[in-house]
Amino acid sequence: MNDFYIILTACLVAINCAIMGSFLVMRKMVMIGDAISHAVLPGIFFAYIISGSTSSLPILIGAASSGILATIIIEWFTQKARLQSDASIGVSYTLLFAIGIILISKFGANADIDQQCVLYGELEYVSLWLEPIIGDFYLPRQTLILGVVCIIIVLAVTWGYKGLFITTFDPNFSISTGIAVGFWHYFLMSGVSLTTVVSFESVGAILVIAFLSGPPAIAYLLTGNFKKMLVLACAFGILCSIVGYYLAKLLDVSVAGAISAVIGAIFTIVFVITSSQKSKIDVISD
Repeated sequence: MNDFYIILTACLVAINCAIMGSFLVMRKMVMIGDAISHAVLPGIFFAYIISGSTSSLPILIGAASSGILATIIIEWFTQKARLQSDASIGVSYTLLFAIGIILISKFGANADIDQQCVLYGELEYVSLWLEPIIGDFYLPRQTLILGVVCIIIVLAVTWGYKGLFITTFDPNFSISTGIAVGFWHYFLMSGVSLTTVVSFESVGAILVIAFLSGPPAIAYLLTGNFKKMLVLACAFGILCSIVGYYLAKLLDVSVAGAISAVIGAIFTIVFVITSSQKSKIDVISD
């Protein structure tokens, strides 16, 4: 059952990240996921200091708060300091990540906070924390949380699809027609923060970025329809999770590293195949 638990957890992370990542790829903001995944450290530290516990709920609240703070700082730098978004992202996430490292190193010596876990996750050990579901059927606690988040993400995107779509592909038209561009921006960023925060404990920051960028980028190369892109991104995320896990098992290496390598390999193959075809028109249909 351990294999099943690991693959299921990785697939849920892949689906959540593929949905959010598809919007980020089209907005050219995919690295904001990197910023959020690294910016959670200060929130984790303060959540531990306040609650005195490393249980999931306080840590989740602290990390989510830190992630949302990162998006606000990035937007503030972009709007007020007139920096390009990539520069704002780079400055913000390195600042918050550095603060988190300093706080944990200086004041968190007795805290059960593993910086390596934040980067690489603990996917191989996800089955150590099982929760009863029905009868003798158990699921890992983190898998249950990811399942709930997956339902929330799907429902939220379904409800707000039109607003997210219009503000992603034609923000100027959205502004001219009175659509609340700011609301939909922070609506999306909240989803990205939630997805990133609940995922990094299981798979780590590195694989979160791979899932946010890789499968959506692969799907983008294969279709010009955004709804199909969402479906393909989820499918490729699941495929990479399964192949990557068995590759890691075969080679006796990190699961997160193997999945990331598979994502990169599939992207390269798809890129080579599609680049030989006619140049793709940079227009996405609904």
